[in-house]
Amino acid sequence: QVHLVESGGGLVQPGGSLRLSCTASAGSLFSMNSWAWYRQAPGKEREWVARITAGGITDYAAQMKDRFTVSSDDSNTAYLQMDDLNPEDTAVYYCSGNLRLVTELYSKDYWGKGTLVTVSS
Repeated sequence: QVHLVESGGGLVQPGGSLRLSCTASAGSLFSMNSWAWYRQAPGKEREWVARITAGGITDYAAQMKDRFTVSSDDSNTAYLQMDDLNPEDTAVYYCSGNLRLVTELYSKDYWGKGTLVTVSS
């Protein structure tokens, strides 16, 4: 069974920064193909934020490109550095990982339960 757990959310003032983390774990060995971050603001649909491949290629939604930075490391953890936050960034942020368990033939997408980011003065 695969688990993705996000952390690092909280309350931050406008203009501030937060760093979210997402760690993947499983009952068997696995290989990560890519990570993605999404967010869902109150009353809105979930939207894609950023993505990073196992090879380190990154991609961002246009409105986050200059303020957010996605990264990952060898410990099966992905990060989302968020700078210059504004109230419109208030949302639950979700991590998604595309990975393949060594016991399976195909990779799948797995999701964390989200972490709440609130930007307010």
